[in-house]
Amino acid sequence: MRIERLPDDLRDAAVALWHEAGLTRPWNDPHADLALALRGPASTVLAAFDGERLVGTAMTGHDGHRGWVYYLAVAGDVRRRGVGRALMAAAEEWLREREIPALNLMVRADNTEALGFYDRLGYETSTVVVRGKRFDR
Repeated sequence: MRIERLPDDLRDAAVALWHEAGLTRPWNDPHADLALALRGPASTVLAAFDGERLVGTAMTGHDGHRGWVYYLAVAGDVRRRGVGRALMAAAEEWLREREIPALNLMVRADNTEALGFYDRLGYETSTVVVRGKRFDR
């Protein structure tokens, strides 16, 4: 397996993977999210490959102080083989290289499989409340 920045010609494949993994929501345009992450200097989309096949992604970025990971997705037929763990390690390294001291992520409360995954990687539940405001409505 190799991990690198997502090539432009695999954007549709990445979005298809996000759909397969159940990460998309009707109110978010995954193509727009992907384009924004790839054009910004403080963000990227890391891609995991098995040979030439895209098997995972992790959108990674930072605000200058905290890093974030979104769209961590692994193809269903290769889950539990270390792809997600490798992508998270690559995301952490990408942030460390930029001297970002912390990494946050948000997991939907009903996604117990993902919560267990992050527990095993040493991520803890934070005592902060995340609030949001949408500008596209």
